[in-house]
Amino acid sequence: MKKSKLRNFKNHTCHCLGGFTLIEIMIVLFILGMLAALIAPRLIGRTDDARVAQAKVQIRNFETALKLFKMDNGFYPSTEQGIEALITEPTIGQIPKNYRSGGYLEKKKIPADPWGNPYVYISPGTQGDYDIISYGADGTHGGEGYNADITNWDI
Repeated sequence: MKKSKLRNFKNHTCHCLGGFTLIEIMIVLFILGMLAALIAPRLIGRTDDARVAQAKVQIRNFETALKLFKMDNGFYPSTEQGIEALITEPTIGQIPKNYRSGGYLEKKKIPADPWGNPYVYISPGTQGDYDIISYGADGTHGGEGYNADITNWDI
């Protein structure tokens, strides 16, 4: 009895299989294209906003590490020593007497800004004890919008 039911099932063909017409596919592609055209600019703008926010966070982290450096040693690293003094003990200029073993940054490296450019560190700075600058998306001094400089005294 079971075999006959299986045979009937195998012999049964479904005539309801069908595909999409070219018009239906074109309408779906058109709708997807419209959605992408509306959403993509918003996502691209968010990427630039996220990079600016990331640069500000990194600068704040440098500031915290620089304050710890000063608390331990009584001075900020000079421009000559650079921000690298936060990860390796300086051997030029004023030598710190109480340099923290392992440095002052958790990751043991100075990250590039979100656009892949190095941060600029100047001490003494034009706006305070030190200046930390990211030149923004274009990587050059000045600019507007996402090309504008991001500095520790502006955040």
